[in-house]
Amino acid sequence: MDGKIVDGWFREKAVLWPGQGLSLQVDEVLYTGRSKFQDVLVFRSVSHGVVLVLDGVIQVTERDEFSYQEMITHVAMFTHENPKRVLVVGGGDGGVLREVLRHSTVEEAYLCEIDEDVISVSKKYLPSMSCSYDDPRVAVKIMDGAEFMLQHREYFDVIITDSSDPVGPADVLFKPPYFEKMNDALREGGVLCSQGECVWLHLELIKPMLTACRNIFPQVDYAYTTIPTYPSGQIGFVLCAKSAQTQFRSPARTPSDEMQAALRYYNPRIH
Repeated sequence: MDGKIVDGWFREKAVLWPGQGLSLQVDEVLYTGRSKFQDVLVFRSVSHGVVLVLDGVIQVTERDEFSYQEMITHVAMFTHENPKRVLVVGGGDGGVLREVLRHSTVEEAYLCEIDEDVISVSKKYLPSMSCSYDDPRVAVKIMDGAEFMLQHREYFDVIITDSSDPVGPADVLFKPPYFEKMNDALREGGVLCSQGECVWLHLELIKPMLTACRNIFPQVDYAYTTIPTYPSGQIGFVLCAKSAQTQFRSPARTPSDEMQAALRYYNPRIH
């Protein structure tokens, strides 16, 4: 991975999208450091608010994060009739957790993040996302998500994997053994949603991942959202269900008027 600030501009380049990149003008560098797992950079941009970068790749900008957080969360959550126990793997910025907690059905929300530094910088520099950590329903586990699921077989109604790209520590989250562990950790009727890369760039990754999932789950589908600061302006989600009766394209529930008013991208028609 390679992302640098040159002449006041952050320039993102990566091996997963050769020949193209994205630049954002930097107003102020807020944090730069190296965790146990990856390089961490936070800066305030001129046009996109605060930006979180891991190993040179943009993870979050305040301007457009909602389109990703809402879709990776609510397509799965509203597919389930009564999600009470939810696990988020990754997502240390707190955005997915924030969306999960909008659902009044949720009684327990676990966040399993291997890199504690992502949580700490997000709490300091991204309060609109990390505010979710204050909810009493939340339990944070600093550990490997697959290991945590081995300790919680048939426990969760919904599992959401908010991972970075399949390079470095997140690579295992795109492999069949990880999906098998998620299947084992889901209760009857459970569903999962996992970051599924970009159809414009990563079909060679997406196709075998979907094939592997269809060998594990009776119901598999694929969704996507548009987000300007991700490669090619688009990112997808792999959806899997333990029950063949689950219908991802027909939500089992819809947002209340109050909840819908708080959402900026997701709605029943776009589901």
